[in-house]
Amino acid sequence: MAKKIILDKTVKFFVVVIGLVFIAFILKELQNIFIPFVIAYFLFFLFNPLNNFLEKKKIPQFISIIADVIIIAFFAWGISYFVIDTFSRFGAQLPVYADKLNKIVISTAASLGIQDQFFKNFSIQNLAAEIDYKLLAGSVFNSTFSFLQNIFFILLFFIFVVTGHTTIYEAIRKRYVYKKVKPELKEIKKKYGSVPEAASEIDQWMGNKYNIEKHEKEERLSNTFREINDQIKKYIIAKIAINLSAGIIVALLLAAFGVDFPVIWGIFTFLLNFIPSIGSAIALILPAVIVLIQSGSVGYALLIALVMAGIQTLFFNVAEPAVIGKRLNLNPMLILLSVLVWGYIWGVAGMLLSVPLTAIIKIIISNSESKNLKFISDLMGSPRT
Repeated sequence: MAKKIILDKTVKFFVVVIGLVFIAFILKELQNIFIPFVIAYFLFFLFNPLNNFLEKKKIPQFISIIADVIIIAFFAWGISYFVIDTFSRFGAQLPVYADKLNKIVISTAASLGIQDQFFKNFSIQNLAAEIDYKLLAGSVFNSTFSFLQNIFFILLFFIFVVTGHTTIYEAIRKRYVYKKVKPELKEIKKKYGSVPEAASEIDQWMGNKYNIEKHEKEERLSNTFREINDQIKKYIIAKIAINLSAGIIVALLLAAFGVDFPVIWGIFTFLLNFIPSIGSAIALILPAVIVLIQSGSVGYALLIALVMAGIQTLFFNVAEPAVIGKRLNLNPMLILLSVLVWGYIWGVAGMLLSVPLTAIIKIIISNSESKNLKFISDLMGSPRT
């Protein structure tokens, strides 16, 4: 008979740590596969209400999938066209900004008494001339090709996720339920089943016990999937609404202040604030730098920075925690840490996906029966008031 190996708690801890590092390594090395797959699953959760509605109306699944893909492609094309057109107009003004930046650097160096010829004769055009444009063009081409490749994989994965999610759920359900319930019943039958007069009663009791335990496990698994679905859906909708509102306010206020290309800064505010903390800082600094170049006034640039900081605080430090934070119940320190960790593993895409991925991990851990995982879940949660 095989002996059961009992590991020391310290050994278990380091085994878990090594396992997590190995998983992170695999996720990083195979990011070209995992990132489109995760985004496709998020899109599945987002389109799930529409697909369920169409299913109730007896619409064939392949028509629902075609409708989903058309909607995704339409939004991707619309956003890309709008962004490219706006940035093209911004690029036409770059020579003007370059001349203003040269004057600011030269005048600042003179006022500070800097005699270095680099600053006295500063020219952003000369610096740009040293750039290897062949290498830059190659990088742009590779980035564009990689982007299109990711879009293709996302749509491909999305189609397979929509058609295969039910099968995946059923496989997990069977594995989870039978693994948890059957061993317990086997132990009971082994203990009492050898008594002849009790055999029939034991069999009947075990049948009832099995059905009860099976129902409880299925209910817990169903609630876990339902909670993940609801949390992701609510997060995506709420985050888009908050970022869009902030982007519109930024564009309107900067237009009122006479800042060039306010729509671009509104788009930056909308996009960059999907990256918690870090994205907000970048979205604040960029308009202030452009205002400094545009006006040449440090005071005016600081005023714009204060306005941007006020908007960021109102939307992302007051409104967002009230709307999203309580629903996800995540510790603010954990959110920042998750941005850094997922950013290291998957880059910018990891930063964008960090919060919902961390929320999913917390939901799964919180539904575990392990005391250690329950403790980790409590650490991941936000403080209750």
